[in-house]
Amino acid sequence: MSERWVVLGSNSFSGAHFVQRVLEEGAEVIGISRSPEPHRAFLPYRTGGRDQAFRFHRLDLNDDLDAIMQVVRDFAPDYVVNFAAQSMVAESWLTPAHWFQTNVVANVLLHDQLRQCRFLKKYVHVSTPEVYGPCAGLIAEHTNYNPSTPYAVSRAAADMSLMTFWKAYQFPVVFTRAANVYGPGQQLYRIIPRTILSFLSGKTLPLQGGGRSVRSFIHIRDVADGTLRAARAAPPGAIYHLSTARNISIREVVELLAQRMGVRFEDQVEIVGDRLGKDSAYLLDSARARRELGWEPAIALEQGLDDTRQWVQDYLGDLQAMPWNYVHKP
Repeated sequence: MSERWVVLGSNSFSGAHFVQRVLEEGAEVIGISRSPEPHRAFLPYRTGGRDQAFRFHRLDLNDDLDAIMQVVRDFAPDYVVNFAAQSMVAESWLTPAHWFQTNVVANVLLHDQLRQCRFLKKYVHVSTPEVYGPCAGLIAEHTNYNPSTPYAVSRAAADMSLMTFWKAYQFPVVFTRAANVYGPGQQLYRIIPRTILSFLSGKTLPLQGGGRSVRSFIHIRDVADGTLRAARAAPPGAIYHLSTARNISIREVVELLAQRMGVRFEDQVEIVGDRLGKDSAYLLDSARARRELGWEPAIALEQGLDDTRQWVQDYLGDLQAMPWNYVHKP
């Protein structure tokens, strides 16, 4: 029998690519998100040739928990992977209660139901390095939490609650935390697609804080592969970092795109103020995932940037007509 997966937040960038990845493995997949499926440019699984093995349910974790759990119980999946979250950092300062409602309260209620599902082999909770706050050097999985924004606090709270569920109930949870993910199909307000779209459209790119923050950019296909390996092979309670060894400032990424696209950085970029609570670096130590899961990132940054640029060009007219800024949904 083929594996069965439920992907919460299947409309998200990471969720949609993970759906594609497990469909490639011959799995049956149910996706659940609170919004209708977006434009096919953001749904790689709709062009992958196996979308007949995928079913979508429009359900909101905050309002439709009973319906979500009915879908889960009827389908009896081997794995549930949760990408669903209020995920914007800067905007979490504006209405923090929305972030705590979704990322903490709704998730804890979900977990309390899922822990009673005996058919479940593994629950993968997709977390974030934001829980660590500002750090120096490489961050290991045992690093203490030190969140610096409402978003980060909400994610840390859910992670800590899940650890108590593992210890008290042996709930088979595994955590993943990825570095800055990018690739085709990413939301247009994120730095890499926004930069490419701005350069192709002749518009000025606002660069927060001059792009001084240092990150490790990792291609979404590498993250999807690591998430799949964690679901299948990781012991319950384990945390895995998914990151490359290449650390680069956001400004350097924008400069690299400008170089590869033949535009002058100085002509297309405007330095603006930084967002509140922005951490200066996320440098994750991913040795555990490499050692225990046999995982390795395979896509170099330059290749991934070209890959993303091609996606933008393929859908340029459609993307130019869409909102480029984040639109908050409570």
